[in-house]
Amino acid sequence: MSPIRVMLADDHPVVRTGIRNLIEKAVDIEVVGEASTAGETLKMVMEFQPDILLLDMELPDAKGTDVAMQLQQSNSKVKILALSAYDDPVYIRELLELGASGYLMKEEAPDTILDAIRGVAHGEQGWVSRQIAAQMVSWVRGDENDGSKLTSREFDVLRLVVEGRTNQNIAANLGISEKTVEKYMDAIFTKLGVASRVEAAVYAVREGLV
Repeated sequence: MSPIRVMLADDHPVVRTGIRNLIEKAVDIEVVGEASTAGETLKMVMEFQPDILLLDMELPDAKGTDVAMQLQQSNSKVKILALSAYDDPVYIRELLELGASGYLMKEEAPDTILDAIRGVAHGEQGWVSRQIAAQMVSWVRGDENDGSKLTSREFDVLRLVVEGRTNQNIAANLGISEKTVEKYMDAIFTKLGVASRVEAAVYAVREGLV
């Protein structure tokens, strides 16, 4: 299987070096390019066609949300995973509304960053840390939804979702198949009245379900 192709966009060389060193330890992920400005990022995404763009929110010539908007308008297939020093709700909400696959803080544990890259590459949406999930509480609708309807196994799955686990990791942790995890996720979404992993995680944190 081909490695997941990742591009880094951050104006701090030390940050890029740290992330590159982290990724190079993973045999299934490779860095195909590095950019320090929005202009370089847009050009290199078109040139290298990475699977994942690790995007800083504050580049010298534009905000990360501007980069995301331009990539969306150009119909780029790259999946955006924000890796930011900022937990500003405005940034987070705007970026996710632009179709980004996740938003992580730069101080996240290395394993969390690698798991997020793998999860997003395999089509999972809504990678957010517990810190970010707490920031997003006020955006989640559905006060009338009832978490008490969840089964014990659904609670187990939801707890692992809040921890930022991939479906593959959840399956391994609980000793079930990924298809079964997907069925549990569908049931959780329906019972909580949410439409994504992000909303499910935020609801869980807000309601103290996990």
